[in-house]
Amino acid sequence: MSGITASTALWYASRATGVISLVLLSAVVVLGIVVNRQGRLPGLPRFAVTGLHRNLSLFAVLFLAVHVLTAVADSYVSVSLAATIIPFVSSYEPFWLGLGAVSLDLLAAVLVTSLVRSRIPRRAWRAVHWLSYGLYPVAVVHSIGSSADLQSGWLLALTVFCLTAVAAAAVWRLRRSITAVPRFRRVVSALDDAAGGRAAGRQAAGQGRPR
Repeated sequence: MSGITASTALWYASRATGVISLVLLSAVVVLGIVVNRQGRLPGLPRFAVTGLHRNLSLFAVLFLAVHVLTAVADSYVSVSLAATIIPFVSSYEPFWLGLGAVSLDLLAAVLVTSLVRSRIPRRAWRAVHWLSYGLYPVAVVHSIGSSADLQSGWLLALTVFCLTAVAAAAVWRLRRSITAVPRFRRVVSALDDAAGGRAAGRQAAGQGRPR
């Protein structure tokens, strides 16, 4: 490797922004998994979690856009702009780049629906937002298959770390969901406690009356 030159700058830029996009997307997915239904993390207020998730998502989209544009502009390989949007039509590495197009399209759907979240039904937004969990493994497979750099060395270790973090978050959330008390049981328990408190109050008041 002779270093970065004018002819290889776009190639390096595409690879570097691709790796950064993978790391940021992993962080977004981990955060989305561990956040509870109230949009909070232990020790952090809701506005901080919302801001962190939004900023990480915006940075991921920004670096992904640079990754795509530098790949298209790089003259070393022939990647058309259409091939980054339409899956499996690229003349260069059609399968691996096709997976990249699929993940990009899914991300675009999540991004657009998030921008118009207040104008669409919540169920529709949640259904589309779940696509983010599907696009992640597709994006990872695209990254490994289309880049030999991620198939060995420290970049492979970084990829494994990202996958491990996402898997650990998923296992933690699953165990938490299994052990959590269902909402209707919490309501029933709260009502029982309230009824018991009122009964105890009436009993104490009755005992306090003069005979």
